[in-house]
Amino acid sequence: MQMSDIPFGVTDWSQIERTEHKGDSGMAYWRTRKFGPIRVRMVEYTPGYLADHWCVKGHVLLCTAGELHTELEDGRTFLLKAGMSYQVADDAEPHRSSTATGATLFIVD
Repeated sequence: MQMSDIPFGVTDWSQIERTEHKGDSGMAYWRTRKFGPIRVRMVEYTPGYLADHWCVKGHVLLCTAGELHTELEDGRTFLLKAGMSYQVADDAEPHRSSTATGATLFIVD
């Protein structure tokens, strides 16, 4: 990831407009900032959330609260708890997220 032409800045995530994104079940609420080609998000998944698609976008994702289940298209599954992260490249391994209890994530992609 090349980061250039981004001056120092502070983000108060509580002041960023929240957008809603439906899953197959549950909801995702995103607060998004863009810095050139880089998207940075605080994402909240409601309890019972299941993504409505297999994602092929690369991410660096940090679980800050709750638990996140990530399933890869090849059948492998991973559980992230608060303080755990994952990283995956664009077009590398399709993945989708779910949570029984809810989760809050910080994502850079």
